[in-house]
Amino acid sequence: MASTIGWELYRSFLGVFREGSLSGAARQLGITQPTVGRHIAALETALGVVLFTRSPNGLLPTALARTLRAHAETMERTAAALERAASSQGDDVRGVVRVSASEVVGVEVLPPILTQLRQTHPHLRVELVLTNRLSDLLQLEADIAVRMVRPSQEQLLARRIGLIEIGLHARDDYLLKHGTPLHMQDLASHSVIGFDQENAFIRSLAIKGFERNTFACSSDSDLAQLALIRAGAGIGGCQVQLAKRDPRLRRVLPEGVALRLDTWVTMHEDLRNSPRCRVMFDALVEGLQRYVQD
Repeated sequence: MASTIGWELYRSFLGVFREGSLSGAARQLGITQPTVGRHIAALETALGVVLFTRSPNGLLPTALARTLRAHAETMERTAAALERAASSQGDDVRGVVRVSASEVVGVEVLPPILTQLRQTHPHLRVELVLTNRLSDLLQLEADIAVRMVRPSQEQLLARRIGLIEIGLHARDDYLLKHGTPLHMQDLASHSVIGFDQENAFIRSLAIKGFERNTFACSSDSDLAQLALIRAGAGIGGCQVQLAKRDPRLRRVLPEGVALRLDTWVTMHEDLRNSPRCRVMFDALVEGLQRYVQD
């Protein structure tokens, strides 16, 4: 019966779904190809459905398989959380901590914090998830998250870091060549870097009369925008604290554009007694507070 299906069958199902073949799933999972084949056959028999069809390009998931994927991935996250919880028992700080953060924070701010922490606790392993969407801590997508919005779920522990301000910046040689805008309307004659999709930052510009369709360069990747600003491609939004670290970046129109993001470090309350999560949580709070106060 479906209620007795073991996790290993769903694990092989996800492997084939992601790799598109039995052999690829076997390599990813570290088991043999015949074992993966038996798992898929057993799962199809237990569920009474067909999960994959053969094609010249490999095994293609059926519509039902695509529906089941989300449920299997929830099981995968739960299994990983169980393994992490088991590995963290005892007073020693060891095991895996999965940390979620935005692209820019994860690449530009967290690495020195995590490096220093691992020098103190070398048996601590870090999984850094870079995403600009909110990871669901209640569904165990991450153990700890750095968020630019106040958490609302009661089951989460949260520490407020402070405000991270975003303002318009450009490289010094760009401003030397094109001039420094003194008013918001001056941006119409500049190369402005922004997002593809509308968000709070774009809305803050639109209120002042600058529309998204006039961006010279646009990307929904914060890292791509930052790289464009650093390359001298134009004027774009950058964290003020981060820009201070680059002697070539200059802030423009500070009174015209100043988006302040309330920043928090959060984790599920069930992890409060986990040594590995506790030290990670405290290190992130301390390190990010130093960053905000720079």
